[in-house]
Amino acid sequence: MIFTCQSGFVDLLAGELSASGCTPVERGPGWVRASDVNVALADLCFPQMTLLDPVEITGDSVNALAARITEHFLNTAKTERFEGEWPCLFEEAAELDGLGRRVKGVEKMVHENLKKRMGRVARLAVADKPRGVARLRGLYVFFVHFKRAFVSREAIFGGQRRMADDEQAPSRSYLKIEEAYIVLGREPAFEETVADLGAAPGGWSYSASKRGAKVVAVDNGPLKGGAYNNYKIEHRMEDAFTFRPAPGQVFDWMFCDLVEEPHHVVENLIAPWLENQWCRRFVVILKFGRVDPLALLRQVRAPESVFSRCATNVRVRHLYHDREEFTIVGDART
Repeated sequence: MIFTCQSGFVDLLAGELSASGCTPVERGPGWVRASDVNVALADLCFPQMTLLDPVEITGDSVNALAARITEHFLNTAKTERFEGEWPCLFEEAAELDGLGRRVKGVEKMVHENLKKRMGRVARLAVADKPRGVARLRGLYVFFVHFKRAFVSREAIFGGQRRMADDEQAPSRSYLKIEEAYIVLGREPAFEETVADLGAAPGGWSYSASKRGAKVVAVDNGPLKGGAYNNYKIEHRMEDAFTFRPAPGQVFDWMFCDLVEEPHHVVENLIAPWLENQWCRRFVVILKFGRVDPLALLRQVRAPESVFSRCATNVRVRHLYHDREEFTIVGDART
């Protein structure tokens, strides 16, 4: 299988695969090829797209590559019925200058070939990733070099994707919470309550307020941009670690994105909130810049962790907009 990830995190992807019992056999910028795969693929953290049973295709020119990709699709789609839109994605490995232009050329020619051979099917092709965690059949082409690509008819997506910015958002972290909603499969609704712990400058609070949620933003620092003087946001000048809901109060959401040591965050902030059921669902980011990321990942997933004991539907992801951190979403166990 071919696993793709953010450029710069290939070693962590390979390490996660090895720890899961897979055997990495080849890697490049933003991808790992692995064998002996026997793991719940949708539960992995670092892969953004996983190509199932990929076929390696090579060619010296755009024409040759496009012809071979087209023939592979036609041969494998003979008995399929295309009743609606289907995904047709062409991507390339990072850090290879000029490869993107080659891929665009091949993609254009493949579409032209399909229009000639399967016009109606070609018109239904959509070059976009699904919104959320999904396993979909389509055409997925991943170039690792100018003359070499892996082609698959089926892929698994972890939910990561690039998000659109908002000029009123007070920080880049706004993009992370917008992406996290997709991974979880839901977002704050009108009049739901949100506790944003360590909120400043307010990107996550602003995101929830846009949806009509009522936010308590907890931070001694100032709120800025669209979060400042926002009537949907109550700013509490308090420490995120000592803030507590009022007696009997349960927040619909708990947000937490703190620049703190991750074990300290889990033990002294996340654990009390989940163990005491002070929230119904959560989005948490843990920074791994100064700790072993794979060891931290094992601890988060361990049966004795607070996430395993006190939460359900837990997903751990290295998001498109994450840096040296990963995002955890889930529902508090009631």
